[in-house]
Amino acid sequence: MKSIVTAILVFLTLHHISVAQTIASYTTAQAHSHNDYEQNRPFKEAYDQNFGSIEADLFLVNDSLYTAHNREDIKSDRTFYKLYLHPILTEVKKNNGRIYPMESTSMQLLIDLKTPAVETLKALVAQLTPYKEILAPRGSVKVVISGNTPAPETYDLYPDFIYFDGRPEVVYNSEQLQRIGLISQSFQKYSKWNGEGDLPEKDKKSLSKVVEEVHGKGKKIRFWATPDNINTWKTMMSLQVDFLNTDKVEQMGSYLRTAPR
Repeated sequence: MKSIVTAILVFLTLHHISVAQTIASYTTAQAHSHNDYEQNRPFKEAYDQNFGSIEADLFLVNDSLYTAHNREDIKSDRTFYKLYLHPILTEVKKNNGRIYPMESTSMQLLIDLKTPAVETLKALVAQLTPYKEILAPRGSVKVVISGNTPAPETYDLYPDFIYFDGRPEVVYNSEQLQRIGLISQSFQKYSKWNGEGDLPEKDKKSLSKVVEEVHGKGKKIRFWATPDNINTWKTMMSLQVDFLNTDKVEQMGSYLRTAPR
């Protein structure tokens, strides 16, 4: 009996250490600024926190690319170039070709297409092509297309600096998988947890399973529509979710830099 109790205590101790080490390894490089354009300072607020991922919704209107949440929110001075591409180019120039001064830190630019994929991507590719040297796989800014994405069968029609946001339930062949830059899904598909107390065990198993499957494909995972508080961030870290979704950029930045684990 004593040996059984000892074994259980050892297991729990090792599990605690494993979780603690997993949580401690997170930095703002794993932070994702959801709907970043709604921040007081789009791009700059997340950039100043050294966020590793920034999200911008994109509309194609009369051959111009605008960043907004809804079509009625579009304003003439809120173009993709002004809010994101120009600031990125400015920082890259300042940092000798890299998005951040630290060589180990890159940036994922998740672009959520709100207008039809083919036409919007054509305009986006045209705007990005002159700067392809700063974009992955050559540079430190990785462009990942989400929202109205084209069919996986057409991925190879796009230049290599365009990656796509996949879904856990979709089966991709090996060539298509190479073009997947991230895999995302709504948290609500697996759980209705509100971020208070502990995540229900049943939901934890469902989420752990999908995280393990995505990691098994060599890809990173993000959940959107998660509760947005410290308890949730810690829970996502314990599940080894790669990017922590937030609208609270400064709060998450401060937490990841200073909070005890």
